[in-house]
Amino acid sequence: MRKIYILDTNVLIHDPKAMTNFEDNDVVLPIYVIEEIDKLKKESGNRGASARIAARFIDDLRSKGCLANGVEMEKGIFFRVETKGDTTELPNSLRRDTVDNRILAIALYIKNKDKDKKVVLVSKDINMRIKADAMEIPVEDYRSDKMDLEELYTGNMEVEVEAELIKKYEKSGRIKYAEIMQEEPPANCFVTMKYKEKTLFGRYNEKTKRIERMSYGDVSVWGVRGRNEEQNFALDLLMDEDIKVVTLVGKAGTGKTLLAVASGLELVVERSKYKKLFIARPIISMGKDLGYLPGSEKEKLRPWMQPIFDNIDFLAAVKEDKAGEKVIAGLEALGLLKIEALSYIRGRSIPAGFLIIDEAQNLTPHEIKTIVTRAGEDTKIVFTGDPYQIDNPYLDTESNGLTYLAERFRGVGISGHIILKKGERSELAELAATLL
Repeated sequence: MRKIYILDTNVLIHDPKAMTNFEDNDVVLPIYVIEEIDKLKKESGNRGASARIAARFIDDLRSKGCLANGVEMEKGIFFRVETKGDTTELPNSLRRDTVDNRILAIALYIKNKDKDKKVVLVSKDINMRIKADAMEIPVEDYRSDKMDLEELYTGNMEVEVEAELIKKYEKSGRIKYAEIMQEEPPANCFVTMKYKEKTLFGRYNEKTKRIERMSYGDVSVWGVRGRNEEQNFALDLLMDEDIKVVTLVGKAGTGKTLLAVASGLELVVERSKYKKLFIARPIISMGKDLGYLPGSEKEKLRPWMQPIFDNIDFLAAVKEDKAGEKVIAGLEALGLLKIEALSYIRGRSIPAGFLIIDEAQNLTPHEIKTIVTRAGEDTKIVFTGDPYQIDNPYLDTESNGLTYLAERFRGVGISGHIILKKGERSELAELAATLL
């Protein structure tokens, strides 16, 4: 049975072309959503960009017919813009002058009018979903890009092997995957081979169809080494120039950002494999916005970029006992390092750069796509983040861009992914991340 899906504004900001994902159903946009998009389109950040994309897409649909009467789209979707809906039908306890409640009024109008179809309001706003449910309007979160975090690809697997296979791998450093497992693993998946007390590690090469000894898992990177197996796996991906996209997922203290920054400094400054190291974070504040802070752009960014400065300060002390501030200033003066807000990445092309996107769990899948498409020739992009620490009000552990990217790029030859589970910052930090 065809359903009528009514989309809230935040759905289009999350995914500007969301209406194309409701195959064989009707999609309705309340007129108030168009008004909100019109207000947001002037913003300079990602919300403004999404609003402009959504507006252009809807405008293109006008060529197919009148939006009030509805137009046919691909995949059997029928799209229209609804202008009717009386706020007098709302419960007396709800205000009539808020956009959210007016959208609810339209949803209630459509529900009462089209009784032969199931009407579903789709919103990423938790409170909007609560109010709709209280009014007995069927409501759902936008689930097109959701995935179960518990089922997220870990980036490694463990197999039990025979003694002769262990000896063979120790001698040659490679072994056909078919000799130790039935199904072919994803490209660049790490394999832990065990025989009694013996444990060996390797990474699957989809071109040779073999599990091969890691090339960079035990290297010193800007004065630091991996402290556990997963960190060694991460370093192997970070230091491999053939891997163009790396996603590092893990709770606080597992070393995601530190390993990414150390690898970037090693490859840019020491080995000159890339022209510049770019480090960016999304500005998701829990207080006042960026513009309220006094000072220059660099001074405004400092509170949000402090974790990056802390990591470089630590690495500088490990390597040469120099103050991190001097190292940062020196590298910036040489044109080897650029630390900036993620908003400034849009519209740019980054050739031959090592790009680190920290706190990527606060990005939408659409924003992740925008960033990856900035990559020029010979550029490497590293995304780090903790899906359990999301500050974006419209994202959760299942719908953020970091886990979306990790799952969509699973098995792609030029990408690598690893989940870091063991905290290495301190015993206290590990206990806090686990118990709190």
